[in-house]
Amino acid sequence: MSMLTPPGMGGQYKITGDKYPRMRPARRRGRLAVVAVACVTVLGVLGWGTLQLIDVFTGGDKASAAGAGTDCVTTAAKASASPAAVALPKPAQVTVNVLNATTRSGLAQKTADELKKRGFRVGDVSNAPKKYDKKVKGTGLLLGPAASPKTSLPVLGTQLPAAERRTDAARKGTAVDLIIGNGFKGLAKRADADAALAELAAPQPASAAEKKSC
Repeated sequence: MSMLTPPGMGGQYKITGDKYPRMRPARRRGRLAVVAVACVTVLGVLGWGTLQLIDVFTGGDKASAAGAGTDCVTTAAKASASPAAVALPKPAQVTVNVLNATTRSGLAQKTADELKKRGFRVGDVSNAPKKYDKKVKGTGLLLGPAASPKTSLPVLGTQLPAAERRTDAARKGTAVDLIIGNGFKGLAKRADADAALAELAAPQPASAAEKKSC
């Protein structure tokens, strides 16, 4: 019987040779578990430290939220501080000189009569001066003083939308000229002109960009 044969087993089971199975010590498993926990802990600490550094350099979410609120307030303040829109005059407050720059006779008087029916005040009705006579190729030219683009010209423009608009800085008074051009076929339809006047008088809503800025 070999010395490696357990007692009491006789010679039935023998262990021969110089190799035999070895059991892995239990302590190694414990060490692996400890190492794994340590690695997870180190990674967690590094991640937390990285987040702290990001907050330091970017100001954190709270600072961003505060900045967004400030921008919103600033936008609102700018909107409230903007000057009120200039109230446009009514047709009865606009004096129009109707001048014919074409070779067709009677156009100035006919156009002036129609403007009267639509509520405008009519001034001079005559042929256009030499500067414009037979030189207006479009439907017409609306000419007014320096301030007229924000007052009377838009109102008169509803009656002849395709007409060119100009200003004369040296011009005095508030009257505007409607100089009839070679392409003139008549004023805009009254229904369309009235709709355009109503749109001018209506308050303008805030733009989509302003609504989304907050």
